[in-house]
Amino acid sequence: MKGRGLIGYKRPVVPPTAGCARNPALAERLIEETCRRQQIAAGQLTIHADRGTSMTSKPVALLLSDLGVTKSHSRPHVSNDNPYSEAQFKTLKYRPAFPERFGSLEDSRGACGDFFGWYNLEHHHSGLGLLTPHDVHHGLAPARVAERAATLASAWRAHPERFPRGKPAPPLLPSEAWINRPKQLAASAPQPLSTDGAPAALADALVIGGDPSVLITQ
Repeated sequence: MKGRGLIGYKRPVVPPTAGCARNPALAERLIEETCRRQQIAAGQLTIHADRGTSMTSKPVALLLSDLGVTKSHSRPHVSNDNPYSEAQFKTLKYRPAFPERFGSLEDSRGACGDFFGWYNLEHHHSGLGLLTPHDVHHGLAPARVAERAATLASAWRAHPERFPRGKPAPPLLPSEAWINRPKQLAASAPQPLSTDGAPAALADALVIGGDPSVLITQ
């Protein structure tokens, strides 16, 4: 099964698809459809992918140029340059409903369609302050965090003895996400407070902010 796009900072999969093998035509369709569905303008998107034949093919490179999309590839022989895609794939494979094998291509598409619907709409992601990718992607995060804060504050006022560490607060939503964050920046970085951010490339590092976003493919 190949062909999925993951917006790195926000984590939704858009749009999922499945194929029998790596295929430049499938990669082209995935990218073009994603840009159309998400109304992504030229210069707004960076795509980070591995160095497989699909994503390094000339047709895909020409398409990215036409769409005004910036290319980023994993370093050769470095397995952790695409951590968000690998983490999402692990969530897929370790889910109890994931079968030992698929009966057909259509079977895999049906199973993955169900999974990605759950992943985007119901899965409370630990990397997103336990919010769903859908809520973060569509700007609903501040309202969700405020609702949680109000609920926690009400519980604390009613039974403060249940909270020995003081008034509880909902997890913070990170302001940015990194691929291979430079150690010197990681050591001095402030704690995340908001959803603001913008992507920037630093040597072998890639920072994923809010908008524009990074599409991570596998």
